[in-house]
Amino acid sequence: MATLKIPSNVPSPSEDSEQLRGAFQGWGTNEGLIISILAHRNAAQRKVIRETYTQTHGEDLLKDLDKELSSDFEKVVLLWTLDPAERDAFLANQATKMLTSNNSIIVEIASTRSPLELLKAKQAYQARFKKSLEEDVAYHTSADIRKLLVPLVGIHRYEGDEVNMTLAKSEAKLLHEKIADKAYNHDDLIRIVTTRSKPQLNATLNHYNNEFGNVIDKDLDTDSDDEYLKLLRAAIKGLTYPEKYFEELLSWL
Repeated sequence: MATLKIPSNVPSPSEDSEQLRGAFQGWGTNEGLIISILAHRNAAQRKVIRETYTQTHGEDLLKDLDKELSSDFEKVVLLWTLDPAERDAFLANQATKMLTSNNSIIVEIASTRSPLELLKAKQAYQARFKKSLEEDVAYHTSADIRKLLVPLVGIHRYEGDEVNMTLAKSEAKLLHEKIADKAYNHDDLIRIVTTRSKPQLNATLNHYNNEFGNVIDKDLDTDSDDEYLKLLRAAIKGLTYPEKYFEELLSWL
């Protein structure tokens, strides 16, 4: 998450830590002081501030922020303070805690991050919330959405560049058969999307397009109100063309 502007002369982590501690004390929280520090440090500097705060005061800065702040301001400050993996863990947890789960956030994190980034996010989730992301996703979803999202967040994909073209052709045919039969929740369709490496999935979908004349996203766009199909299309786009996924996301803002 971006900072506003880093000053030319940055105070030491110890000074920042003491300033933040002081912002929590007294009759009210000094939100302006918190912003002046955390919004004007880069990610590495914020990490050192957190470590120094814990060493000096024996407490977790994030927990103190959580205790002292509220509403949207708290969320912004926490997102500033977290490293990328912790931020993904926080956003995923917020998504599962909503009255109506925001499954699109889960799909975005699971599909647009690299396998290593997703693994780090899941480790951060366990460290912060003392449970796994998979179990929370499973608990807060049901039916076809659970069937898609649990393996999407749970499986660690192969990160190599190797592609098996014979497999790509056979699985493209299999995908086309299931979609033609409107078996959008078929085990094989979900297996291919949630387990294949990103290069392998790209090869499969390129062959699908070349062989059957349509991009898979178009063939899956049969019901604009079906949340499962929306999430499936988003997952495929995030896995294969994350830049297009984010372009479309920004166009809605």
